[in-house]
Amino acid sequence: MQRIFEKAERSDIPWNNIESLLTALGAEISEGRGSRVRVALNRVRAVFHRPHPERVLDKGAVRSLRRFLQEAGVKP
Repeated sequence: MQRIFEKAERSDIPWNNIESLLTALGAEISEGRGSRVRVALNRVRAVFHRPHPERVLDKGAVRSLRRFLQEAGVKP
């Protein structure tokens, strides 16, 4: 969680860590088409793309995830 909220966005957070975090927070995760993953948490919904081939989030995805978590009321 701390790595997601760091101001200089990281580009080395593994996707499987993100899925584990979202599950621990109580998010509903479902598969979409292709690499899309639908996430619902505290009545906030988002669609993320599972990164490939590296399987780590880029800086833009980290910003989107941070925004989603903030909108869902999650604080570091």
